[in-house]
Amino acid sequence: MSPRPKVALDKNTIIIAAAELANDHGIDKVTLASVAKKLNIKSPSLYNHFEGLPGIKRELAIYSLNKLYACLAAGASGKQPGGEAVLALSEMYLTFARKNPGLYESALSAPNPADEDVYQAGKQIVALVVSAIAPFGLKEEEAIHAVRGLRSIMHGFASLEQKGGFGLSLDLDESYRLSVKAFLGGLSK
Repeated sequence: MSPRPKVALDKNTIIIAAAELANDHGIDKVTLASVAKKLNIKSPSLYNHFEGLPGIKRELAIYSLNKLYACLAAGASGKQPGGEAVLALSEMYLTFARKNPGLYESALSAPNPADEDVYQAGKQIVALVVSAIAPFGLKEEEAIHAVRGLRSIMHGFASLEQKGGFGLSLDLDESYRLSVKAFLGGLSK
């Protein structure tokens, strides 16, 4: 049996391997054994960097939230706050979910949302959306309700699409845009 090649193992390398597994096979397939196999190492080596699978999933959730934020921020960059920015954010959200199904799932299923690092990663996304809807003149509490509403539209659509829930032959992107525009119309009133 040939010896295993040496792998420069660090937290980032492990998380990237876990992210690839999640995107290719789903978050439930991210196990210590699958990550170790992907890295061509033995599972116990992972304990040198993480407190088992919960530690990997925690870091993967933070990684996923940060990737989602970067995608949304790139989409909103250069857009005027208001409808233009919200449409851009929503399009990037769906694009992220389509291209990164495992990371998307990980971002939504953080092992402990009350964890300070997980909370901060999610908070930056909320702040980005709040700034995009600022021109609608909502009070702080109303803005949070609006963020929740928009998130529900975006997540609902992304989830239904991933599960094959749209059987009619109408253009999905157009349906999505119309849903977000209807939401924006409600904010305008």
